[in-house]
Amino acid sequence: AGWRGAHSGVLEATVRKMEALGAVRANIAAAIGPAIAQENYEVGQDFIDRFDEGWQRFFIPGAAGKWHFDLPGFVGWRLAAMQLGTVEVLGIDTYANDARFHSYRRATHRGEPAYGRQYSLIGIR
Repeated sequence: AGWRGAHSGVLEATVRKMEALGAVRANIAAAIGPAIAQENYEVGQDFIDRFDEGWQRFFIPGAAGKWHFDLPGFVGWRLAAMQLGTVEVLGIDTYANDARFHSYRRATHRGEPAYGRQYSLIGIR
């Protein structure tokens, strides 16, 4: 999930749907990433204002008036709170690794066309 989905409850809704299909939380494994790393995810105060006070720990100060958001940490925290069997943050930064991954943010910063795409996978076996 990106920040919007994670913030609005898509993770919890997905786990509920998986449970409705027969999954058991203790048997669910979640892997987070590749994703943008906190050091490369600069946001403004308007972004932070969307989050509740308890979620402020996922932000560190950056340049004047800017902050850096820990999306993988935020998603991991939300998943861990649901007591899943395994939650693993891969720690692979899409922004910094341009040879392997598209990054809309990186393309925008470089003034490049943002033609790349990525996807997420949720599977039940």
